Amino acid sequence: MIGMIREQRLAEIFMEVADSLTDDFDVLDLLQRLSTRCVELLDVSAAGILLADPLGQLHVVAASDEHARLLELFALQHDQGPCVECYRSGNARTNIDLTSPSAKASWPGFATRARDTGYVATHAIPLRLRDRNIGALNLFQKTSHRLGDSDIALAKALAGVATITILQQRTLERSHIERTQLQTALNSRILVEQVKGILAERWGTSPDQAFFAFRSYARSHHLRLADFAASIINGAFDTSTIPAPES
Repeated sequence: MIGMIREQRLAEIFMEVADSLTDDFDVLDLLQRLSTRCVELLDVSAAGILLADPLGQLHVVAASDEHARLLELFALQHDQGPCVECYRSGNARTNIDLTSPSAKASWPGFATRARDTGYVATHAIPLRLRDRNIGALNLFQKTSHRLGDSDIALAKALAGVATITILQQRTLERSHIERTQLQTALNSRILVEQVKGILAERWGTSPDQAFFAFRSYARSHHLRLADFAASIINGAFDTSTIPAPES
């Protein structure tokens, strides 16, 4: 039964991706959905997706929850962690015990912050197409069990979906489209993070709750996340019309 449910959810994901393959898809929303789907389909606690800008610097563009986003930012700030190394090498790093002496020695700041956040294991999967690396998928666990080969294979498949989706317009304008899509996703994420802070402070809720209410309203009204965020920031949209999350 569990296997059938997982297959059904996986089929739904690929249908979501297929529906997104248009000239004007919302790449940020799709990556956000993929990060939450990783938590649903894999036996992990959190997931984050990082993309590289035109200068090769990694930035967090989607995360399944606020803890994962903060941990990713910490890793990038200190230029350490499996996800950073995964992007640079193009090789997956799986079943890493963050409590082990080797992890503490390799990434002292990252491993300590991860344990403080409640994570004891992590996995890093490259967003890679042939010889082109554009980012990485990071998975976190709060329990120390190992992910099996089938789970790792599924994680790589989801990372591949993210990669192909981002680069699907490359055949139209090879290098220009790739840089534009990545930069658009990065710029959009900045706007959304600002709105999360604004709404969380206004409602007295957590950033996760504020983002859920913001995203739910956007989806129900067919609004692009970046455009909706910009209208809130510039004062063109009255946020009192957004249903506040329950305390």
